[in-house]
Amino acid sequence: MEGGPYPLQRGAVEEAPEVVGYRGPTACAAAGITYRQLDYWARTGLVEPSVRPAYGSGTQRLYSFRDVVVLKIVKRFLDTGVALQNIRATVQHLRERGFADLERMTLMSDGATVYECTSPDEVVDLLQGGQGVFGIAVGVVWRDVEVALGQLHGERIDTGETLIGNNPADELARRRRDRAG
Repeated sequence: MEGGPYPLQRGAVEEAPEVVGYRGPTACAAAGITYRQLDYWARTGLVEPSVRPAYGSGTQRLYSFRDVVVLKIVKRFLDTGVALQNIRATVQHLRERGFADLERMTLMSDGATVYECTSPDEVVDLLQGGQGVFGIAVGVVWRDVEVALGQLHGERIDTGETLIGNNPADELARRRRDRAG
């Protein structure tokens, strides 16, 4: 983003398929939200589980690591009073981002618009313009979620095996090793 921060724009990014999913209660614990919030956000399309949606009563939704990061970002924006309409636009943008980009991003809001900043200079430009009043360093949220999920249970998507104390970073490192070897 040359020339300073801009309001969020749409753009598709492909990513590797998930290997581990997290059930609702685990996603809630890691994101710091209630199950009622999680269920409402899924039913209204704000943050839907990308691994496995619910197909009627009795089925378990499965959220990806990135879904949980987005849940925590939504919670932080709601806590600061950002309008739901702006949060929905932010979530749509985050869905379309790749893991590497997401981790390096800072989201700023003036309460009316959410801006993406990918460099310290863009954050400074936004602040000097008098627009930004609240920021979320997504990399910090990312690491918070990694730590939280590392102490909770994950589930292998292919086998349904429960993974206790699964660290998403370990899974990503294993996939990279497997591709390289």
